[in-house]
Amino acid sequence: MGVKIEMMLYLSFPVTMFWISNQAEYFEEYIVKRKREIFPPDEESQRKELEDFKERMRVRKEQRLLKNIPLESEN
Repeated sequence: MGVKIEMMLYLSFPVTMFWISNQAEYFEEYIVKRKREIFPPDEESQRKELEDFKERMRVRKEQRLLKNIPLESEN
């Protein structure tokens, strides 16, 4: 009798854990909340700031490249 109960526990515990972990409604709220913490919704001011930064970096790189190009009249 004891062996049957022990075997039932050994088999039912992993099966139960697998079933619980695959129930979306248990974890949906947690996952959505965590995803919003990691990837917050875009704000227009942040997007504008990022675009301005990218443009400044592009102009800076372009100026640096133009500065390093030798002029034909110098040869």
